[in-house]
Amino acid sequence: MRFNRRFSFHFRSLESRIVTLFLLLIVLVQVVGLLVIQRGIESNARAAIAMELNNGGKVFRRLLEQNAQSLRFGARLLARDTAFVAAIGNNEEADRATIESALANHGRRIKASASMLVSAERKITATTSEPQSAGLSALVLGMLDQAEASDGANGIGVVDRYPYQVVVMPVKAPIVIGWIVMTFPIDRQLAEEMRDVSALQTTIATRDKAGSWLPVASTLGAPLAGGLMRQMEARPPASPADGAFEAEIGDTRYSARRQLIGEDAGQNVSVVLARSIDEAIAEYARLERWLLGLTIAGILISAAVSIVTAKRIAQPLSQLAGVARRLERGDYKGQIEFKREDEIGALAHAFDSMRDGIAKREQEIRRLAYWDTLTNLPNRAQFLLHLNDSIAESRKREASVFVLMMDLDRFKHVNDVMGHSFGDALLRQVAARLQLRLAERRHTSAQVARLGGDEFAVLLPDADLEQAQLIAQELLDALETPLSLEDQMVDIGAGMGIAGYPMHGEDGEQLLGMAEVAMYTAKQRSAGAVVYHAAFDKASEQSLSLLTELRNAVERNEFRLFVQPKIMLGTGKAVGAEALVRWAHPERGNVFPDQFIPFAEQTGFIRVLTRWVMEQSAILAHELAARGLNLKISVNLSTRDLMDQDLPVKFADILARHQLGPSAFCLEITESAIMDDPVRAQQTLERLHEMGLDLSIDDFGTGYSSLAYLKRLPVNELKIDKSFVLNMENDIGDTKIVRSTIDLGHNMGLRVVAEGIESEAVWRLLMRMGCDQGQGYFMSRPIPADQLAAWLENWRPPIAMPGDAAVEPYPAPAPAARGAAHAE
Repeated sequence: MRFNRRFSFHFRSLESRIVTLFLLLIVLVQVVGLLVIQRGIESNARAAIAMELNNGGKVFRRLLEQNAQSLRFGARLLARDTAFVAAIGNNEEADRATIESALANHGRRIKASASMLVSAERKITATTSEPQSAGLSALVLGMLDQAEASDGANGIGVVDRYPYQVVVMPVKAPIVIGWIVMTFPIDRQLAEEMRDVSALQTTIATRDKAGSWLPVASTLGAPLAGGLMRQMEARPPASPADGAFEAEIGDTRYSARRQLIGEDAGQNVSVVLARSIDEAIAEYARLERWLLGLTIAGILISAAVSIVTAKRIAQPLSQLAGVARRLERGDYKGQIEFKREDEIGALAHAFDSMRDGIAKREQEIRRLAYWDTLTNLPNRAQFLLHLNDSIAESRKREASVFVLMMDLDRFKHVNDVMGHSFGDALLRQVAARLQLRLAERRHTSAQVARLGGDEFAVLLPDADLEQAQLIAQELLDALETPLSLEDQMVDIGAGMGIAGYPMHGEDGEQLLGMAEVAMYTAKQRSAGAVVYHAAFDKASEQSLSLLTELRNAVERNEFRLFVQPKIMLGTGKAVGAEALVRWAHPERGNVFPDQFIPFAEQTGFIRVLTRWVMEQSAILAHELAARGLNLKISVNLSTRDLMDQDLPVKFADILARHQLGPSAFCLEITESAIMDDPVRAQQTLERLHEMGLDLSIDDFGTGYSSLAYLKRLPVNELKIDKSFVLNMENDIGDTKIVRSTIDLGHNMGLRVVAEGIESEAVWRLLMRMGCDQGQGYFMSRPIPADQLAAWLENWRPPIAMPGDAAVEPYPAPAPAARGAAHAE
């Protein structure tokens, strides 16, 4: 069988679950990884921007410092000019025009927006821009001392909200005779230079005393710079002068840093450096898109791999499930062609081995179910199949079919004397002889079968009654010749019954039953072969009716448990009770035990009845124990009970369910029941004895048992049959038998019980002989089990026992009829 490679996806299938699990894990891992990377990119980008802005602030200050150095150098050249110093020193009106011209010319050379001269008296005496001089006078005058001490000073001033870089240089000859002041605008040129150096958007802005911002110069352009100022104005008043913040200008997010570069008369000048976040993470975004693409590709590839993997795992399992379903239906054909070296391959190989093993075992089971292992002949089930097939075929062709059924004579005796192995060999020889005789007479269509035990059957298709009788006689003649086995000559015969279709019955079971009835009739009459007749079935129908009623009696709870107390003769104490059964038939009334007990023993129903008595006795013992009344309940066992090898197990189950110890029961067995099959009986009795159950020999003295054999039995009690007890006070012979039996029992270490005590005189006589216990109508007739507790409360012994106070004699009841097995 080759596996189908087609893929079918079912949501609840193992394949779909494997794929779903793999995909979920892959997607989860990829998404988590992508989110972590995205957060890392964002974090790294912001950290890089922050560092870039911080460095940009340093670069901008360095640019301002460089500009200041350049301006100071230009101002120093003018301050060292001899003619300019001389003109200042003369301080004449004619030199004033020279000074102003020098200031203007030198200012143009170094691109100063304004130049001015401050006299030694700290007054501005010359200027190239009156407005700037007026606006910067306070700042300039405050810088003179620093400039004199440091040979120059520089600062930031604001005029009309525009920032200027101011340089003050002293003029010495050799003492300070004045100061040269030059101003340079902080404008777009500086901002663009900053952007060229750092790639940062640079905005120079001033803030007046009212908190209003004015963008002086910006590389962003006027609209964007205005938007930046509005967001700065919206910041909380407590925001630090220097610090980073984020702004969204237009459609672009910026990370910005404001840095204060100077103050003048309550106005401050700041530079705002900004970096576009979107531009900063643009490279990362491309990397992120690549990563997203790789993630999707990985998911798709993983999905394909997981589907293939799931197919490799689930499809073989599905195929193996199909194999299992075929095995379930009994189809063991076809090899499992599966070439894999992994665990699934091992499982497929195991399935193949299991299929072969099951096929072989089923073949063996079928052989055991339909063939007799001892003779290798068809058994009853197989014979019945062949018989029904032959009847169906004969019905089509309007032909007839006959069945011969035989039961060997004296086989049980041979089995008991020579042993089971000898009996098995004998059955094999009988089977071979029957087959040989049919082959010699060329009855090729006849089929021989062993139905069980020593019963054989022969199927005769397409035969009439005359042919069936002829063949039956030939087979009986074959069995008349003695068999030689293990140097022993065995003389054996058989009783044979004949029944046929359509003469007697319409189906196989019916024919077998009729042939069996005829066979037992033949054995009873010693008539060899007997053809079935309807008259043979009357007794069978009555028996069948009684068996059906017995079964219904159990189901309908028609049986009643009665008990007869057992008394210690020496003390008068009740120590036990014998369990008896009564049948309250709904139509016939009370049915006596001797009317159904023998039949129950013959049919095997006695096992069901014994089980019922055991169960009810256990219930009674449990109820009495709950009241503090510990009595040993005696239950009778029949021959078939002793042949039941599961009897000890059944008793153990009853004791466990009712929480009773083995000492609560005594099992009574008749001598005849033991002697029917002493070996099996002893095995069963030994197992019961090992459980702790007391065993009693019932009706002792009435059988023909061997005392040498009985002494080996694990019994505890000997029960004298009532036939010796009833009249022992008048019959010296019975008295001697009872006395001898009591002495025999005590010598064997057994407890002795006498049954059938019906008078006080017999009680006293038994007590003097040393009998241990007794039961009979004198003490109590059998009573319903539910009345035993009340009887025990009212019971009084008939005589004063040694050591006891005298009590009134108990009036003995009138004698009544006595029952049979399971009854007194």
